[in-house]
Amino acid sequence: MKFTDSPVIELQVRDSRLSIQQDNGSFHVGTSVWPCSLVLAKFAERWASPSTTASTTTSTTSDNKNPYSDLLDFHSRRRRAIELGTGCGAAGMAFHLLGLQDLILTDIPPVMPALRHNLKRNKPVLGKNLKTSTLYWNNKEQIRAVNPPFDVVIAADVVYIEESVGHLIGAMEALVADDGVVLLGYQLRSPEADKLFWEMSEKVFVIEKVPHQDLHPDYAYEETDVYIIRKKKN
Repeated sequence: MKFTDSPVIELQVRDSRLSIQQDNGSFHVGTSVWPCSLVLAKFAERWASPSTTASTTTSTTSDNKNPYSDLLDFHSRRRRAIELGTGCGAAGMAFHLLGLQDLILTDIPPVMPALRHNLKRNKPVLGKNLKTSTLYWNNKEQIRAVNPPFDVVIAADVVYIEESVGHLIGAMEALVADDGVVLLGYQLRSPEADKLFWEMSEKVFVIEKVPHQDLHPDYAYEETDVYIIRKKKN
C-alpha cells in the first residue's frame, strides 16, 4: 500500500466499500487521504470483534488468539468516540463501519467541506449521517462542547507541526476518559515535532507501539505505525 494522488481512494471495510474523494492540490493537508488513516483503519478491521449478527468477517483470528479483542470490541458494549483531525474521513468512517456508533468527527473549518462531502458521498454505505464538529485543539470551549470524556479517541497523521504539539497533547488528555484509549496512526513528518510529541506524551500517557506484524498485511506501510495510548494512573 502506497500513498497515491488518485482523486478517489477506495477502502474496503469488511463487506462495505468506502469511496473517498481527495484534493491534493488544496492549501489544507486535511483534504488529502494520508496513509496513516488507512493503516489505522485496516489495523482495526483486522482485529475488531465482528457483530454477533454478521455472517462474514475478514478476521481469521478467534478471540482467544486476538490480543486486541477487548480494545477493539465496539459491539458488546457501547463506546463514545471522537476523531481528531478527521480530514477526508477515511479512518472515522471505517471505525463507524466496525461498530463505533456514537462517534464525532472533528477538524478545523477549512477542512469541513471536504469531510461533509465524503460523508454525503458514502451515506448509502454508512447508513446514517455521522456527527461532525469544528474543533481547534487549543479551544477549551469547543472541547467542552463535545462533552468529554470519550472511551476512544482516534487520530491519524496529526503530528506534523511543532507549534501544534502542545495543543494536541492537551486535547488528547482532555478528551480521553481515565480508562479510555487513544488510537494513533503515526508517521514522522517533522523531527522537531516528533521529538516534542513523544517527550510530552510520556509525561501523561502510557504508550504501547503495535508490533508491525500485527498491522493488516496489505496495509503495513513501512514508515507508518499504530500506537495505543492510555492515561497514566494517578
